[in-house]
Amino acid sequence: MRSKSHNKSVTPELSVDLLLHSPSISVRDIYCAGTCKGHSPEEHATATELVFPYRGTYVRHVGQDQSVAEANQVLLFNRGQGYRVSHPVEGGDASLSLFLSPSLLAELSPVSLLIDRTEPTFHAQRLRVDTRSQSLLATLRHRLRQGVAASMEAETLALTLVQHTLGPRTAHTAGGSAGRQRLVDRAKLAVASDLGRRWTLAEVAAEVRCSPVYLTQVFQQVEGIPLYRYQLRLRLARALDLLEEYDDLTQLSLDLGFSSHSHFSAAFRETYGKSPSAFKQSALGR
Repeated sequence: MRSKSHNKSVTPELSVDLLLHSPSISVRDIYCAGTCKGHSPEEHATATELVFPYRGTYVRHVGQDQSVAEANQVLLFNRGQGYRVSHPVEGGDASLSLFLSPSLLAELSPVSLLIDRTEPTFHAQRLRVDTRSQSLLATLRHRLRQGVAASMEAETLALTLVQHTLGPRTAHTAGGSAGRQRLVDRAKLAVASDLGRRWTLAEVAAEVRCSPVYLTQVFQQVEGIPLYRYQLRLRLARALDLLEEYDDLTQLSLDLGFSSHSHFSAAFRETYGKSPSAFKQSALGR
């Protein structure tokens, strides 16, 4: 198994860091420069994996379907499935990719999500994740990158993350017509283009060319939570990503568009059950 020393492969567009490799679980940290705004050439997934975006935004296209990849989602890649990627939002992106052995994945996945349990493949292209999944993801990534997670701890964290994410009480499959989902996708891209901006509902509605009332109703139907809470979770997930890079948490809160450190700290504690400094201590060991 490899955790503290990282096996990295790099291309001008893509950097892949292998953080964990055991007989049953692999975890890769994938960074993309995001220079290609149009659709990439078609790629094919080499394994069935769960891909958790944690920084930036991109869009995955599977046939006529598309999924906006950002920190409130997990993307489900099926082995052999063709897909393309585009980057309508500048700044690049990063995701943590988890591969589990077919037997483990079949054991952890509800029957309702799977097309086939023998060689696990998923019906859905994506699921919305909750704040518990975001917290587990950040803890797993930080502890692996810092080299403070022992083998058994890292594998247990990865299994807990997958089990919680795929659980029927936490997973949310997008609802609504294709047209409504596309409208919601445009709203997500607008908000993700500037996480530090204090958007008003009217401004987002103007970006996607509909009324604020209609946007509110459709977003709630498709994503299962209000747009304002969706945006808050994006900001807080970004905070989870950046905690190791900031010594001054007040500056982090202002950079993410919070009015003050106390506002940021209260929202963080309410969402993740710990203050930012306490989470940093537990995840990074410092």
